[in-house]
Order: sequence, then structure tokens, then C-alpha cells
Amino acid sequence: MQFKVPQFLEIEDKIFGPFTFKQFIYLAGGAGLCYILFKLMGLLLGLIPMLIVAGISAALTFYRPNGKPFLNMVEAGFKYTTQNKLYVWKRRKIKPAIQKENVVATEQTESNESKLGRSKLRDLAWSLDVLDTKKEK
Repeated sequence: MQFKVPQFLEIEDKIFGPFTFKQFIYLAGGAGLCYILFKLMGLLLGLIPMLIVAGISAALTFYRPNGKPFLNMVEAGFKYTTQNKLYVWKRRKIKPAIQKENVVATEQTESNESKLGRSKLRDLAWSLDVLDTKKEK
């Protein structure tokens, strides 16, 4: 027996003419809010808020950056502004008078780091040898 496998799962159904349910809600909500602003403020005072509401409503309905709904971008921007940020790297300022001493100190630390790197390599090789012998037993 053959079964029909659903195709195109990411495509939403068009319910209200050429609009999906979400798109229709965004348009109807924006139009309703524009009507309320018109009744409360009049045409001259309410024109700028009505244009802002209409623009946001149109963006939520039609604008799809990178093939994703605009609401995803708004949500990501809101999360970015409200969550804590972790800064890992901070640049150190070098004073010009101590710069010559730092050059000598960096040469010494570079030689120490190369020795340190070799010992770490030896330790790693030894630990791998020990682990391999345990696997054979």
C-alpha cells in the first residue's frame, strides 16, 4: 500500500484571498489601529502615527529578509537588546616609557612559552601512550 507523503510543509495555506491567516491578522490589526488613531486624533494630528502603524503592519505582512518573516528579526533584535552581553577580549594599553622593558620581557616569555609548549606536548604524548596501553589490556 502506498501512502502520500506531504510536500511543501513550510508553505502556509492561503486562507483570505492571497494572504495567510497571520498576514491577514497583521493587516487587519494595522488597519484597525489606524482607524482608532484617526477617530481619536483626527487626520492632521494622527497622520504620522498612522503612517508608522501602517508601515510596521506592512513590514510584518510583506517584508521577508533572508526568506524569513520580519517578526523573527524583530524578536532577535529585542532579545539582543534585553539580554546580557559577554565581552571576552579587552585590549591592554602599553605605556611608551615602559615599552623597552616590555620588549625584553616579551622575549623572555616567548622563550618560556616554547619550553612550556614542548612539555605540554610531551605530557600529551605520554597520556596518549598510557591510554593506549589501557585499551590493549
